[in-house]
Amino acid sequence: MGVHGENKTNVMFPSSPFSSAGFHLSGTVTEPATATEPEMTYKVAISFDRCKITSVTCGCGNKDIFYCAHVVALSLYRIRKPDQVKLRLPISETLFQMNRDQLQKFVQYLITAHHTEVLPTAQKLADEILSSNSEINQVHGAPDPTAGASIDDENCWHLDEEQVREQVKLFLSQGGYYGSGKQLNSMFAKVREMLRMRDSNGARMLTLITEQFMADPRLSLWRQQGTGITEKCRQLWDELGALWVCVVLNPHCKLEEKSCWLRQLRKWGEMDVCPLEDGNYGNELPNITNALTQSSSHNQDSLARPRRTVFTRAIEGCDLHWQDSHLQRIISSDFYVSPSYQREGESLLFNSQGQPLWLEHVPTACARVDALRSHGYPREALRLTVAIINTLRLQQQRQLEIYKHQKKELLQRGATTITNLEGWVGHPLNPIGCLFLTLTEASLGLASEFERFSLCYTGDSKPPVYQHVPVATGSQDSGESYLSLALEVALMGMGQQRVMPEGLYAQDKVCRNEEQIIARLQDLELDPVLVQTLRKQCILLLEGGPFSGLGEVIHRESVPMHTFAKYLFSALLPHDADLAYKLALRAMRLPVLETTAPSGDVSHPHHLVSVVPSRYPRWFTLGHLESQQCELASTMLTAAKGDMLRLRTVLEAIQKNIHSSSLIFKLAQDAFKIATPADSNSDTTLLNVALELGLQVMRMTLSTLNWRRREMVRWLVTCATEVGVRALVSILQSWYSLFTPTEATSIVAATVMSHNTILRLSLDYPQREELASCARTLALQCAMKDPQNCALSALTLCEKDHIAFETAYQIVIDAASTGMTYTQLFTIARYMEHRGYPLRAFKLASLAMTHLNLAYNQDTHPAINDVLWACALSHSLGKNELAAIIPLVVKSVHCATVLSDILRRCTMTAPGLAGIPGRRNSGKLMSTDKAPLRQLLDATISAYINTTHSRLTHISPRHYGEFIEFLSKARETFLLAQDGHIQFAQFIDNLKQIYKGKKKLMLLVRERFG
Repeated sequence: MGVHGENKTNVMFPSSPFSSAGFHLSGTVTEPATATEPEMTYKVAISFDRCKITSVTCGCGNKDIFYCAHVVALSLYRIRKPDQVKLRLPISETLFQMNRDQLQKFVQYLITAHHTEVLPTAQKLADEILSSNSEINQVHGAPDPTAGASIDDENCWHLDEEQVREQVKLFLSQGGYYGSGKQLNSMFAKVREMLRMRDSNGARMLTLITEQFMADPRLSLWRQQGTGITEKCRQLWDELGALWVCVVLNPHCKLEEKSCWLRQLRKWGEMDVCPLEDGNYGNELPNITNALTQSSSHNQDSLARPRRTVFTRAIEGCDLHWQDSHLQRIISSDFYVSPSYQREGESLLFNSQGQPLWLEHVPTACARVDALRSHGYPREALRLTVAIINTLRLQQQRQLEIYKHQKKELLQRGATTITNLEGWVGHPLNPIGCLFLTLTEASLGLASEFERFSLCYTGDSKPPVYQHVPVATGSQDSGESYLSLALEVALMGMGQQRVMPEGLYAQDKVCRNEEQIIARLQDLELDPVLVQTLRKQCILLLEGGPFSGLGEVIHRESVPMHTFAKYLFSALLPHDADLAYKLALRAMRLPVLETTAPSGDVSHPHHLVSVVPSRYPRWFTLGHLESQQCELASTMLTAAKGDMLRLRTVLEAIQKNIHSSSLIFKLAQDAFKIATPADSNSDTTLLNVALELGLQVMRMTLSTLNWRRREMVRWLVTCATEVGVRALVSILQSWYSLFTPTEATSIVAATVMSHNTILRLSLDYPQREELASCARTLALQCAMKDPQNCALSALTLCEKDHIAFETAYQIVIDAASTGMTYTQLFTIARYMEHRGYPLRAFKLASLAMTHLNLAYNQDTHPAINDVLWACALSHSLGKNELAAIIPLVVKSVHCATVLSDILRRCTMTAPGLAGIPGRRNSGKLMSTDKAPLRQLLDATISAYINTTHSRLTHISPRHYGEFIEFLSKARETFLLAQDGHIQFAQFIDNLKQIYKGKKKLMLLVRERFG
């Protein structure tokens, strides 16, 4: 078992009494005082057997699976200062040397020293010894805690099982909060360390952890609710399953141990709450014990299992063994090669260079490597890794040969089937990550074993320093290093063409595993040797046909290569730019989003439905994949800055392969930002690419709803402005394919004609006139197409050109009777008045009035202010205009209070105060007894009468007071007529007669009006 707190031993010191009797070490450890705590002394006892600590006790009451600092201090004191510890025989041997008097004295002194603790026990033992029939007298001899165990007894490091259970239970109950996930990963790392040290407690501790995982109450809750396990918890289960594969593949475990583990794993796997290997989906994958090559033509379905839990791989691993003689020779020697006379042709055991091969299902073979590495056999793991890579190379070569014969046919069909049974990236056994780690560990050179362990399990943030360690081989010197092999196998695995797995978790795992491998690849410093490996493998991937995700033809549902290609592009660019671009451009495709599926081979039953376009929504990570595609494109655009030919090629790839307008817009923004640095001149080539991408976005989103559309339009105008006046002219002339009429007038043309744009471009007079002419043409076209929304903008844009302005005005007049609302007409009318065209404003206001209908109870209608303004305008123009608009008002407005307000305003001042040239103004107030106000007065009185009856139909007592005030206003209007008082009196009498049932209300009427 490990230690915890070794750094504290320098400030702690064991002190007397201190003794070592037989296999028992005891003493006291003093912990110095601190600013907040006093000095503390603890009694510590340690039992050991055959170089292992088998039990510990400490007065500190430590509640942890690790040894406390006091146990560590005592142990290190014994190790570092053995001469200071007096060794004594086991206590039984010492007692044997004493005579009767000495024994009696020993016992009495012992009881006296600890009488409060041991006296009851001493008395009980004395009674049993003196009783001839007691159980104690039936046993020969007596126990000795300092004597150690028998040679035949099992011995193992001390492990506090109860503490392990409690800690795991506590961490699981915290549900990933308070760093519990990190703590559980630390416990998994501890299991790996124990396996590496070949400590039998490794499997024991993993069993305890698994029992608590299976007892997690959330499992049944998630199952009942039909919800998936949380991602953090899912990753912990994955690591648990992987650890069990390591345990059962221990090359030196006993048969009875493996049988015990198998029973336990099956028991867990049969439980209903046991998590499945791929989330909520029972993924159909081949049994790991089936040693198939990747080009096998066997039917996958015959190998499928219906329910695969996180323990299925470990259960299958129990069927694997290490007795194969070829395998034993591979892992036992660096110099195992075929005899030279057998090297003319290839065999299943060796390649043409005589190097051994290991033909086994690749993830299974890699699981063996992980098991060897985890159980402390790094050299053996390395030898098997080299054999696996040689096998993969041979398969890759054979696949290339197969493709060369099928290339013409596949290119004609434009489609292929998936040839790989499983994807290696995102696989539960993490085969590529395992091989890569094994090889890079061997490339650490002079690093200590502890440093290697830190790199693998503790996630040390310091980047490792790798060296080229030559591959130990019995064949001719290949000049290869373990580091170059690590890079090669990572590229082979990442470039494998594989179908997208089913289920959110499995797909997310593919993305995460890919990012993890790339993060490790980025730790490699690409020297000439590694660059050569990189170039060679990239060329093979491009030529790899259907076996490579970067081949010319891929299956419609292949996992995209965008993230991988982005790494390759950045790594290759300084060394081979042509290859970098070729590879990245090839990887830009995302065939699952193409509208039509190519006519490929769909004979495989498991993927029969794959060609249906509606299938792609099962790609739960599609959003992430599209963003990675965008990142790859952005990386290429950045690198191609200033190179028009490469930029054009990248642009075409973007336009062909990216189907999301928001992502293309992001690319356009990125390109614009890179092209216009704050501290230097703009890059014209990249600016033009940004503009072209922006234009594509405009076309894509023109007829679809997009909440960012307004932002996109404004950005495009900014980009076009940066490109120059020709770009602005171009978008103004082709507005109909890019913008709606409203956008074209209110945003595009308005911005182009703004003072800031003219200053930004430093335009001369002819250029300004050209832009203005284009903007006016656009404005008139938009006004014709959508007068309701564009007429006002068109008038504004055409103000400085008389002919254009007149044309725009005529468009408004023509559209007024059919397609325009009173609100739009009133707005334009007010604009006309503001610009100094009162008669035109009057005409538009009159047209607006014909569209308006104001009911008797709409006394808060938003159009009231427009009506009052229109009447005021007519009144100011003169009697003729007022006479023309009053009939329209009477016809459109039925609200008594609004009519009375208009009437009052018309009687306060004389008409014609606007002073229209060529007109005489009498300066006399108008009479309500004569036209045109007589008609307005009659309409107002009639509106009051109708409104009164309407209100009385459903009036409630709480509105009586308000109603009386309404009648008071009505009386003011009645009194404007010559016989108004008589009319009002008759009106009140009629009310009293008709509504006499409303006694309380009529009483109030009498009180106010008689």
